[in-house]
Amino acid sequence: MSTVALLGTMDTKGTEYAYIRQCLEAQGLKTLLINVGVFEGASLPVDVTADEVAMAAGADLEELRAGRDRGRAISVMAKGAEVVLARLYEQRRIDGVLALGGSGGSSIACQGMRALPIGVPKVMVSTVAGSDVSSYVGTKDIVMIPSIVDISGINKISRDVLSKAAGAIGGMVTARVQAGEDKPLIAASMFGNTTEGVELAKAQVEKAGYEVLVFHCTGNGGRTMESLIESGMISGVLDITTTEWADELVGGIFGAGPDRLSAAAKNGIPAVVVPGCLDMVNFGARETVPARFEGRLFYQHNPNVTLMRTTPEECEELGKRIAEHLNQSTGPVSVAIPLRGISVISAEDQPFYWPEADEALFRSLKKNLRPGIPVAELDCNINDAPFAEFCAKLLLTLIEEAKATV
Repeated sequence: MSTVALLGTMDTKGTEYAYIRQCLEAQGLKTLLINVGVFEGASLPVDVTADEVAMAAGADLEELRAGRDRGRAISVMAKGAEVVLARLYEQRRIDGVLALGGSGGSSIACQGMRALPIGVPKVMVSTVAGSDVSSYVGTKDIVMIPSIVDISGINKISRDVLSKAAGAIGGMVTARVQAGEDKPLIAASMFGNTTEGVELAKAQVEKAGYEVLVFHCTGNGGRTMESLIESGMISGVLDITTTEWADELVGGIFGAGPDRLSAAAKNGIPAVVVPGCLDMVNFGARETVPARFEGRLFYQHNPNVTLMRTTPEECEELGKRIAEHLNQSTGPVSVAIPLRGISVISAEDQPFYWPEADEALFRSLKKNLRPGIPVAELDCNINDAPFAEFCAKLLLTLIEEAKATV
């Protein structure tokens, strides 16, 4: 019988959790209640007390109560939830997690959920679910369900929302994934301006017996890819599209954070890295572009995406930053440079064609790479078949080299 962990502030929301527990038990599921509330005792019997959650974070519950610092209490209980959920999952005592809350409760629960592997069912009923929840979800597969009304008792609306949330987690923990052929995993980065090339390279790698996971470079895509590489699930990286670094540097909307390109380097994962789409910084609709960029070269990719061309100065800095990350590599890594354009629109006769900017990028990248990291320069556009095939074969070679040294 599957067990669902119910995590939340059961000192104030006991009625709601009691109702959810009934819904889950009606599906033949067991429940395990975890109280992360601080200021009162739980209003219903729980399996993991608030004292135990605070202790898991190295804190004392009574001191938290006495301090009456809500911000610190949330931080401590979130850390405790993280430790408790990871421990319960390792002990095979839970098969999924369901929680409900406002911004504070969602922060606590989601931090705990992020400690669980991808694939473990995670459902969060939240008052903030209708807004940008990227800071809550992170790179994990947390399902956010809008509570519609505030989570304050059982009423006509909340009854419907909570019962369906219970149905969702119930279906998730009891679903059985059909068996398939498990192949070694390759992570590949892609963007609209590199789709053709990445698809060609993907096909070549798959012919060699690998399964390729493609990540769209929209910030969260890059962070998710880095997280999976960090987890040890990935055998090699085909990082053809490093565009997120342009947004990180210049201030676009698709930055993936300063750790982009770090996971493969630090964990010794074979990688082929290409300065793909570093000719562009991403913004939303044209009217959303910050005023400080007026006078720059723009291209309207679609009504909701405006691209801005990177300058030679920005490209020089990008080459330096990418080199700095690759220099940390403890495993085999190679760089491939397409001399005839790093995107569809930077090719000759295209809107972002700017040879001086590309040359600044390539020169800086080569100059700042440490000795021992090979650089291949091909007289191709990034989407040309010869370039894609070269990258695929190079990655397969690096993987075989890595196997030989084990």
